[in-house]
Amino acid sequence: MNEPLRRLRQEMAKRGMDAYLLMACDFHHSEYVCDYFQSTRYLSHFTGENCTLVITPEEAMLWTDGRFFVQAEAQMDPEFTLCRMGVAGEPTVVDYLKKVLPENGCLGFDGRLITSRQAKIWQRQLAAKKIRFSWEEDLIDLVWEDRPAISPQPAWLFPLTYTGRDSSEKLADVRAKMAQLHADVHVLTSLEDQAWLFNMRGNDIACTPVVFAYTLITEKETELFVYDGVISGELEADLKEKGVVIRPYQDFYTAIAAIPAGSRVLLSEKVVSMAITARLPEGSRIINADNPTAYLKCIKNPTEIACTRNSHIKDGVAMVRFSKWLKEHIGKEEITEISASDYLEKQRRAQPLNQGLSFPTISAYGPNAAMMHYIATPESCAVLKPEGFLLVDSGGHYLDGTTDITRTYVLGPITETMKKHYTSVVRGMLNLSGARFLEGLTGLSLDYLAREPMWALGIDYRCGTGHGVGYLLSVHEGPNEFRPFVRPGSPQPVALKPGMITTDEPGIYLDHQYGIRCENELLCVEDEENEYGRFLKFELITYCPIDLDGIDTQYMTKREIRLLNEYHEKVYQTLKDHLTEEEAAWLREATRPVE
Repeated sequence: MNEPLRRLRQEMAKRGMDAYLLMACDFHHSEYVCDYFQSTRYLSHFTGENCTLVITPEEAMLWTDGRFFVQAEAQMDPEFTLCRMGVAGEPTVVDYLKKVLPENGCLGFDGRLITSRQAKIWQRQLAAKKIRFSWEEDLIDLVWEDRPAISPQPAWLFPLTYTGRDSSEKLADVRAKMAQLHADVHVLTSLEDQAWLFNMRGNDIACTPVVFAYTLITEKETELFVYDGVISGELEADLKEKGVVIRPYQDFYTAIAAIPAGSRVLLSEKVVSMAITARLPEGSRIINADNPTAYLKCIKNPTEIACTRNSHIKDGVAMVRFSKWLKEHIGKEEITEISASDYLEKQRRAQPLNQGLSFPTISAYGPNAAMMHYIATPESCAVLKPEGFLLVDSGGHYLDGTTDITRTYVLGPITETMKKHYTSVVRGMLNLSGARFLEGLTGLSLDYLAREPMWALGIDYRCGTGHGVGYLLSVHEGPNEFRPFVRPGSPQPVALKPGMITTDEPGIYLDHQYGIRCENELLCVEDEENEYGRFLKFELITYCPIDLDGIDTQYMTKREIRLLNEYHEKVYQTLKDHLTEEEAAWLREATRPVE
């Protein structure tokens, strides 16, 4: 018996709820969340970031996307039933709610954890059954014994040396956008956007250096709502100099309700919670648009670009040292998924300006790598053998940037099919990185370049090809991305622009067999302008060899071989002077030209 589930159903019965819904998120709809918000994990035991639960008196349902199907099957409590998002024949959350909720029924959830957009979709789709929402109470707080506390950490000022722009300039840009939209007030809840706007960093979420905060901006005033004692010293002085008023975090909802009646309120309903929009004064007009900061921060300025290149050099040194150690020690001593991950983390943390990991390292051997976001635990940890593949997806935060890189290592003999699959993944990554395209195109237009080698084999991967990367912020940052289609309800893709940094990470994942992924980061840069328009291209800013032991050039075109050799020469020339003589010699061999 799942005891927390039993207690939750008791609380539901007391309130006349026919279903209770939970999502893996926090009040700010962050991708990664602190322990206090791990309610879906607490109930279901599934640890994936994308998780929606619906609990009824008789059933417990769990939805997740294709990145996590195998992981969910392995982890989730047996009382739960898995529903696979995006798979034909599988019910959506709304399909299920339409089926199980009675006429005039009640759906419960914590309104702070559901976006305004999602709540409106549910209201519209469940209107025929006249479903009532009960959203002002967090039932998990009543049933989770020993729930971890929210523990805000001190925030700090991110120096102009690294940011390249003062927060007063950024605030002026936001206000200019507000003026264009005729907005009186801007409600900003995204933690990454606020951290960027105020040149403020913290440690309130693991692997994401942000601060729990809300912000209200008008033409003349800026109010920042944070936990008591979080802001002090240089950051406090800087904010006050900019005219930012610092207020208690818990006062935010009171401030929302006090916005002058009739105000035009700019906010993003795909990020702002229902609990916020429901408390706006009657007569307020919502201007539903993406946060101006989302577009401002995704285009890195010259200082951020220069710093990011430096961070990737340091990260490349750590990756080369890890790759050399792995290749030289496999089969000679016991190495596990966890000990390999620990060794890599040690190399990263030894680099100057390192601030820790940008996300938990994925170190996945053999069948474990078929789970895209697998994280090794003492219970699941595999011992590496001198055969097959090890997939390592990792990254670091540095004062001068954030990195994200994946390499799949050949640890010993592999089959011809495995080599063909490996080569196809590398081909896809190279083809996208070598693109030359007209300004105005989106990642939707270019995704095919990476995916085509896998499609030619009748294989696909159930995720996008790449995402934007933050600057000492979230490693996953929009709005720039590579993906093959627009998800239902998602905004239209944005045009790629110089200064955007996007990952390039195609893969092959065969359930219960193996997984292959190869990932570099691409900086969009100008190429040339002529009578046909302005052409753009990508600069590869990730420096680490691709394991040539998995490459079979018979499957590659001459252009792909040239792209691989050019990339490897760039890796060697960039890193050789930062390595010992022995390490540089190893790298020279690892980046040797192929034919």
